[in-house]
Amino acid sequence: MAEDNFPGWHGTTIVSVRKGNKVVVAGDGQVSLGPTVIKHSAKKVRLLAGGKVIGGFAGATADAFTLFERLEAKLEQYPDQLMRASVELAKDWRTDRYLRKLEAMMIVVSATDSLVLTGTGDVLAPDEGIMAIGSGGNYALSAALALKDSDKDAEEIAKKAMEIAAKICVYTNDSVTLESLKAK
Repeated sequence: MAEDNFPGWHGTTIVSVRKGNKVVVAGDGQVSLGPTVIKHSAKKVRLLAGGKVIGGFAGATADAFTLFERLEAKLEQYPDQLMRASVELAKDWRTDRYLRKLEAMMIVVSATDSLVLTGTGDVLAPDEGIMAIGSGGNYALSAALALKDSDKDAEEIAKKAMEIAAKICVYTNDSVTLESLKAK
């Protein structure tokens, strides 16, 4: 099958909300191959660096695991420096022939930093403390931004944003994994 005709692994939604003394990352569990749902309960959000960092991915699963492993190595090299570890990973991702072919994006957060990492070498920090990636990312981002000034905490906002994204995006479901950290 020609690569152009391959339906590809599609979609996900990952959202992160930083509010008050908490930062959370939530992700749905759906894995799709073309128009077919392959799995409903994938875990796309995980704790890294001994629980000091949360990472969530959108994209090809094997690629995401490779990136998680590389980020873990960078975090061991630069302990408690998520920004520096992320910049070093982005440099490798951009310049390494093998890594350049990886198709994934990541949201990573620590007590102090919230970042989106891309294969084009971007390390992006959100202005509002809210960010989202994946096929349902814009829906979750919009919902979270609309709720940011409400009396809801970070976890409630992320859950509601995921609920809304799951109602709109066909590549997002309501099987949500959520991890949180105490923010500084």
